[in-house]
Amino acid sequence: MKTDQIFHFASEFQLETGGKLPAFQLKYTTLGQLNKDRSNVVWICHALTGSSDFTDWWKELFTDTTPFDPRDYFIICANTLGGCYGSTGPLSINPQTGNPYYHSFPEITNRDVVRSFDLLRQHLGIEKIHTLVGGSLGGQQVLEWAILQPNVFDRIIPIATNAFHSPWGIAFNEAQRMAIAADATWKEDDARAGVEGMKTARAIGMISFRTYDTFQQTQSEKTIDKTDDFRAASYQRYQGQKLANRFNAFTYWTLTKMMDSHNVGRNRQSVEAALSTINAKTWVIGIDTDLLFPLREQEFLAHHIPDARLDTITSLHGHDGFLVEFDQFKQSVRKFLRTEVKKETLV
Repeated sequence: MKTDQIFHFASEFQLETGGKLPAFQLKYTTLGQLNKDRSNVVWICHALTGSSDFTDWWKELFTDTTPFDPRDYFIICANTLGGCYGSTGPLSINPQTGNPYYHSFPEITNRDVVRSFDLLRQHLGIEKIHTLVGGSLGGQQVLEWAILQPNVFDRIIPIATNAFHSPWGIAFNEAQRMAIAADATWKEDDARAGVEGMKTARAIGMISFRTYDTFQQTQSEKTIDKTDDFRAASYQRYQGQKLANRFNAFTYWTLTKMMDSHNVGRNRQSVEAALSTINAKTWVIGIDTDLLFPLREQEFLAHHIPDARLDTITSLHGHDGFLVEFDQFKQSVRKFLRTEVKKETLV
């Protein structure tokens, strides 16, 4: 049975960059039941605009025909700190002022997020996590959490992600924030401030999420006579409006900044040294056509995380392949779990 719950943390929460939250909450979704020794937990970290309800955007990976069958596992996902699907974020009420944070919401990092997740884990009395899984921004959080708590996780599966965000990725995110900032309403303290700019931002982002071949195959014209109103143009407008119907510009701004600041080596000896502290059995998954998080970034992870292995997904859909190629992902996870069972049998 799927349940949605709220975790309240009533104490001051110090943030990595010096700010603080007087308190916070996390909305989390669970599916399945904990077994007697609480050894069957699968924790999901969602992507940039995702929610805690993984059955909405990744449901094909958690059914009775998948490796993580909810009859066998207790699956949990928390909406990221800074989000807008029930966790504390820019539209939340600041208990110190009685008004929404809006522009005053403090800067947060992935390291802050996984610390908040870890407080939830402790609240639930979960000492060990069978598998930690996440893609894109969620994959960045997987890595940070596995470094923060190396003895908590038996296995991790970081998907289409990186150890530090690239100049290429930061440039795309900055272009999107420039679009939001160009919206005349952006300076207002209103929940819908910057929404038109966010539509443009999402259209920019879609180009990085897909590939030339994606658009060529899905948005080509059926006739050679057109001079305007192209399918690719209407598709971009559609994607902008689709996000505007369910998201807000403050959260988009906050989470893209969080992605930009991702670097597992910060205040540690180096990126490589930080990755070397991961104890979990690691199965890195990359997508061969990913432009935003290219395969070389997953190769780097697999090279520097002890005994990690890399599996590559083939997809027409570029970075968004991690939300599309369900059959390949199920096969990849099965391969990982089978490999680990064989290793344990040999030992």
